Amino acid sequence: MKALVLAGGHGTRLRPLTFTGNKHMLPIANQPILHYALKSLAAAGIRDVGIILGPIQEGIGETIGDGSAFGLRVEYIRQGEPKGLAHAVLCAREFLGNEPFLMHLGDNLLQSGVQQFLHRFESRRPDAVVGATPVAHPEHYGVVELDGERILSIEEKPLLPKSHLALIGVYLFTDAIHDVIEHLAPSRRGELEITEAIWQLCRRGKEVSVLEVRGWWKDTGHPDDLLEANELVLGSLPTEEFRLQGSIEPGAIVEGHVAVGPGSVIERGARILGPTVLGAGVRVSGDSVVGPNTAIGNRVSLHRARVRRSIIMDGARIEGVALANSLIGRNVEIRSARPQAGEAIVTLGDSARISL
Repeated sequence: MKALVLAGGHGTRLRPLTFTGNKHMLPIANQPILHYALKSLAAAGIRDVGIILGPIQEGIGETIGDGSAFGLRVEYIRQGEPKGLAHAVLCAREFLGNEPFLMHLGDNLLQSGVQQFLHRFESRRPDAVVGATPVAHPEHYGVVELDGERILSIEEKPLLPKSHLALIGVYLFTDAIHDVIEHLAPSRRGELEITEAIWQLCRRGKEVSVLEVRGWWKDTGHPDDLLEANELVLGSLPTEEFRLQGSIEPGAIVEGHVAVGPGSVIERGARILGPTVLGAGVRVSGDSVVGPNTAIGNRVSLHRARVRRSIIMDGARIEGVALANSLIGRNVEIRSARPQAGEAIVTLGDSARISL
């Protein structure tokens, strides 16, 4: 079985922020979002993966290469202008051939991985397996309406949803999907919608199996989603992922599951609360508190700082401030010469500068 991963700007720009590179390469627990999808596919035994590239491609080829680091064989397929998820499948027709394939949106995180989709397919041999889970705001997603296991309707971002069951960004198809997509008309958004293609499969009498996924699922389309995903991933990482490779000075306090990268220094008096990960070359001063639920990238400097439930990307410098629920881009500087009352909630794109 082959797989498609959509990873190049398919309606998934993180607005209103400015981050260099591709949104799928933003870090969750100090690893690019896209890497989690690739690892999940490899863990399920899939080896041949086509990565669909849209207009935003920076950082993907450089970090993934031929896929061998993930145990995969990766082929890059250029979609060009994004015209919908079904259009991405159309662009990959030659790569996919007539084999069944699994499609994974690169900005979706699924705790239980994709193996459950393969198990459902192997046990029932339907024409498609789609994942679904209840959500609070179904109007933001593709929505499936069920009567038992029978699909009554599927709609993309309906104004009046008929259920709270949202389709997640993982799908498994046989080659029956290709003829449907070739005859698919663009939606009111001007896109070839994968939800409509799935619904047309149903209308043709094909078997579409809805799998209610186990564990958490996260679509990382908004800064708050990134922070929640970061917290979920940190809370589910195995203990062996938390390694203390840097220098922890006597008198520094490290509590819970904490990872410290090589070349990092945790000074005397600093306090790190897990689950938290610090990259390489990080320096935390003795009057700083970091964590819990925090990911600090490489070469970050924290001086007289308090940071919790936040993502701080590479090269940032935080001095004299307390941050919570914050998303800080690469090479950002936030400084304050005087004590701040309470915690600030800050979202900043790359290379921003703030003095308080």
